[in-house]
Amino acid sequence: MEVKGKKIGFVLTGSFCTFSKTIPKMKELKRLGAEIIPIMSYNSYELDTKFGKANDFIEQIKTITGKDIIHTIQDAEPIGPKHLTDIMIVAPASGNTMSKLACDIIDTPALMAVKSHLRNNLPVVIAPSTNNGLGANLVNIGNLINRKNYYFVPFKQDNPITKPRSVVFDPEYIIKTIEFALDGEQIEPILL
Repeated sequence: MEVKGKKIGFVLTGSFCTFSKTIPKMKELKRLGAEIIPIMSYNSYELDTKFGKANDFIEQIKTITGKDIIHTIQDAEPIGPKHLTDIMIVAPASGNTMSKLACDIIDTPALMAVKSHLRNNLPVVIAPSTNNGLGANLVNIGNLINRKNYYFVPFKQDNPITKPRSVVFDPEYIIKTIEFALDGEQIEPILL
């Protein structure tokens, strides 16, 4: 299904190294006619890192989407009751975020956004980016893969030599994964 006319909740969590790959996909989705509702976790909204300053990312996202960013639990909670989104993508989805989703822990705006959206039985796309995806967090990824309404952007080992447990999504699959998820299908293969 095409993304044109779809309301896409676009959640960023604290895997800052992938923001440069993720934020341009917002722009592409907007160009394709989607409405983007930007959502950020506390850390992604507040922390400056070696990958960039939080305010620079915020301004870039606001410019692309034309919207203020949802960055509090209180502002994320109405997403489901008000039917604000047709689909939600968490890109990047940090290991911390995936673990909390797998355990139904809701303590950030990003997690509340997903929980609120899921109350309407709508698809959530996960774009994993974690240094521990093939370690202790693998069980949480497996848990989410086996849940209804969760779809994964294909991912691969980040750097098998220096970071043997690290996985990262392929940004080129973001839009295609969203299109498949809108049709209730998981794009294959998940593992690249």
